[in-house]
Amino acid sequence: MIEQSTPRIEIHLNKITHNAKMLKRLFAQKGVKITGVIKGGAGSIEIARAVLNAGIHSLADSRIKNIKKFKKAGLNSSFMLLRIPALSEVSEVVQYADISLNSDLDVIHALSREAKRQNKIHKIILMVEMGDLREGILPEELPLFLQEVLKLEGVEVIGLGTNFACFGGIVPTDKKMKEFSMLVRKIRKVFHLELPIISGGNSANYNWFIRTNDVGEVNNLRLGESILLGKETVDGTVIPGLYNDAFRLVTEIIELKRKSSVPYGQSAQNAFGEKVHFKDKGMIKRGIVNIGRQDVIVSGLRPLLPVDILGSSSDHIVLDTSKCKLKLGDTVSFSVDYGAMLSAMTSPYVVKKYIPTDHEFHYGTVQATVC
Repeated sequence: MIEQSTPRIEIHLNKITHNAKMLKRLFAQKGVKITGVIKGGAGSIEIARAVLNAGIHSLADSRIKNIKKFKKAGLNSSFMLLRIPALSEVSEVVQYADISLNSDLDVIHALSREAKRQNKIHKIILMVEMGDLREGILPEELPLFLQEVLKLEGVEVIGLGTNFACFGGIVPTDKKMKEFSMLVRKIRKVFHLELPIISGGNSANYNWFIRTNDVGEVNNLRLGESILLGKETVDGTVIPGLYNDAFRLVTEIIELKRKSSVPYGQSAQNAFGEKVHFKDKGMIKRGIVNIGRQDVIVSGLRPLLPVDILGSSSDHIVLDTSKCKLKLGDTVSFSVDYGAMLSAMTSPYVVKKYIPTDHEFHYGTVQATVC
């Protein structure tokens, strides 16, 4: 008998708070402050509060809609807009975001005009391209770019930032980070700017931080996955002392039958334009759970039971359940990677269940039910 709605994602808020506290303490040892990236929560006020409860008072999201929601909820934090503002949202960015990351001069001009209209000073961090090839001003172009920005009213440059391992998979090596710090020192000297925030990257910077004896000019990191999932993002390893199971996806068996392991009949592409191939294992016990690609990135799921994912459609995941004694209506849970968490949290069809306290799990482990 199912007592709770499925599919659902269970969120252990105390584990998120614990991870944030531990990371805040760790990075403070070398003078680096944390901005908690909560975009993975898809606008969840509960997750935002869990991070704030750790003593982190700078939060970041990539959607101005979410920042507006947090501000209206009265959350006591400064809010950073991670994604470069679109021209169409400049008015709300100035109204609701305390800081925005920028790398386009036309956008900054628009922010300047809007800030003057709202009688505000909008704070910006200029993003510098260090090789990952997402957003960023080329280092050699930064002096002239900054020279133009400093002429504008209504905006204040409060720092420089950079990004790693989000698009191109480029690692924040010691060499890269030293180059970034050298550029920061040069800009400070030439323009006589204080630049109080030097945001050197994200959860991918964990290994660099642990190994380096000198963080240079970096005094801020924007951490999302390491807070929410307890992992660094270069190798995907769990950070010691952190929980990697704050999120768990729970699905329900809606069909359970013995069928062939290989589809039969004339074969063509599936609904997603793929030619799929299956290993012939004879007759197997196939289970279907009530979630699919419309709601979650299936490749980012790992079953917490000894079942195998055979494939998925938009609304179904098909499992080989031969090794497990399951019945119709039973639940099958999955651990999630960042992409799966993000998609499941964003889906309106996945119920969000917040769990404030829990003592069932242990650091760095995901417990599976034994069949």
